[in-house]
Amino acid sequence: MSQFDIPAPEILRARQKLVLDHFHDEVVQQWDDVLSTFPHPHYELIPTLTVHDGDAEVRGYYRDSRVAFPDQDHEIIALRHSADAVIVEFWLLGTHQGPLGGIPPTGRRFRVRMTAYFIFDADENLVCERIYFDSLTMLKQLLGGLNLKNPRSWRTAIRALRGLAALSGEPDQRLLITTPTDLTA
Repeated sequence: MSQFDIPAPEILRARQKLVLDHFHDEVVQQWDDVLSTFPHPHYELIPTLTVHDGDAEVRGYYRDSRVAFPDQDHEIIALRHSADAVIVEFWLLGTHQGPLGGIPPTGRRFRVRMTAYFIFDADENLVCERIYFDSLTMLKQLLGGLNLKNPRSWRTAIRALRGLAALSGEPDQRLLITTPTDLTA
């Protein structure tokens, strides 16, 4: 199959059902069901250059994100198909009730536009969910309510800055080492 061959409609429908089930099961926190959509769970978070690979790492990612945002939800904007992926544009939203890495909970809501690429291999297995979003937009919403003129807010602001620095730790080399695509074929 070449990069220009779009799979048959029944394959696209099966991919779309799998992706929509995946989204639904994430919202209701049915982690075993979400993980069953992959033969090997693999998430790539491009804004933080973070990879969560394998059952244990992905479950840790789910746990940490739901501690931070227990009411995390989404609103799908659009869903598109490509030769090897389902591409979903959506709003991610939730309330910051627990620590996000080292960023202390602010109790503030966020709503951030995202794109996720659900990538399939030649055997129609979901092999990766690759997520793109503007992390600054999220942070502005989470921290935007801090009144820096009030000394009582300073401690939270300092903890948030330290937490932000910790979130931007060492990038995963798997996301940095890429091979240019041959577009002459």
